[in-house]
Amino acid sequence: MGNSVGTLISTRTKEEIDLKGKTKLLLAILGAVPFIMVLGNSMLIPVLPQMQQKLGITQFQTSLVISLFSIPAGLTIPLAGFLSDRIGRKKIIAPALIIYGIGGLVAGGAAVLLDKAAYWLIIAGRIIQGIGAAGTAPVTMALVGDIFTSKERSKALGYFEASNGLGKVVSPILGSLIALLAWFGTFFLFPILTVPIALLVWFFINEPQSERSKQSISQYLKSIKTIFKNKAACLISAFAAGSLALLLLFGILFFLSDYLETSMKLFGVKKGFVLAIPVLAMSVTSFTTGTFIKKQVSLMKKLVIIGFGLMTITLGILPFLKNPWYFVGVMSATGIGVGLILPCLNTLITSAVSIQERGMVTSLYGGVRFFGVAAGPPLFGFLNGFGRYVMFWSSAGAALVVGIICLLALPSKAPAQQQEDTQDNKKGGKKSWGVVFLETVTFRNSIGKLVTRKPLKKNEEDTSGKESDKELDKESNKEQP
Repeated sequence: MGNSVGTLISTRTKEEIDLKGKTKLLLAILGAVPFIMVLGNSMLIPVLPQMQQKLGITQFQTSLVISLFSIPAGLTIPLAGFLSDRIGRKKIIAPALIIYGIGGLVAGGAAVLLDKAAYWLIIAGRIIQGIGAAGTAPVTMALVGDIFTSKERSKALGYFEASNGLGKVVSPILGSLIALLAWFGTFFLFPILTVPIALLVWFFINEPQSERSKQSISQYLKSIKTIFKNKAACLISAFAAGSLALLLLFGILFFLSDYLETSMKLFGVKKGFVLAIPVLAMSVTSFTTGTFIKKQVSLMKKLVIIGFGLMTITLGILPFLKNPWYFVGVMSATGIGVGLILPCLNTLITSAVSIQERGMVTSLYGGVRFFGVAAGPPLFGFLNGFGRYVMFWSSAGAALVVGIICLLALPSKAPAQQQEDTQDNKKGGKKSWGVVFLETVTFRNSIGKLVTRKPLKKNEEDTSGKESDKELDKESNKEQP
């Protein structure tokens, strides 16, 4: 009896160890996808001045190397999400990684063979890379939501966001190191990394079997519209929060890159290491947050609000700082705020929809994040023209506004409990602050309709006044004994 019990315990222990080992392998493979995707822009930023000099192009043409990667990616992401819901996640992720690598080969090959005439072929390669990037990280986020459920999901998504952050940490250092050999060497790194990761995804990831969506595009869009209608407050506020958090983060990094050269006289690899500090703070916070939020929706909401509060405070005090290292330290605190926000939003969004629509919704979220990343540097460059106070205080104001929106609109309870409360509220005529706020700003309720109501004409005002007087007289007569 004792031997059988001991055998049973040891067997269970071995199964648990095997399960943990498989989970770590899954997370390592899935985490590699956002890591690679982040390299697409961040690794090239230290190389751009050298590229501009070698190709003899303008600063605007140089910026297109970044923009014409991000824009095609943002536009193609919804299609990638739609297809992943119909045919499966792996069938999108693996080919997308290959396309991503091919784009790098096109750009790198052009730089080697055509020298100064390579610019437009490099742009073509970057567009190909952007199309490939659309099917990588956003669809992988949906796959993480499919594979991991309940408490595991938040931890897995925290790891996913940490991998994304790690890519942002490593990329400027890696780009600076490769540029020491050849400025175009970064392009050839993409196929070297994407091909093995695509093979690992295809052969080692077992996608959960579920009934795939068989709707037409019009029917599918209607179902997505229904999801947003039913959960508008949660999804719209989460999308806005994720986009703004990354916009502010990349805007700050763009400013910091120039600040390190002008104020601290740091260049090359040294500058890359200092740029990595705020992103490392974000990455560590993202991983830590994902490990303990689990299914606690109320905690997620609190952390999102705390994150935006921290960003508001740090952005507000940055213009007053003169010491460069204090500046970097406070910017790192802003990175911590972003690290508190993103894992919570990832979990809320992936848990808000079913597996059949998750690919499309997470891809839309990924597209919004992509546009936030693309908009940050030019927006901060524009605002910096008006001075640091305008740049940082307008950013702090935006963080404060979105934090208040999240306070009003994000759910405080798990979806099942929230649904029960919603049904009770419909019976009792009560609505949450988030619903009231959303209906007001979209002019759906009586408060919002007051804003758009046409002014009464004089005759109508007299008539309405007389009718209201009659009603008051009737009520007063009823009250008399």
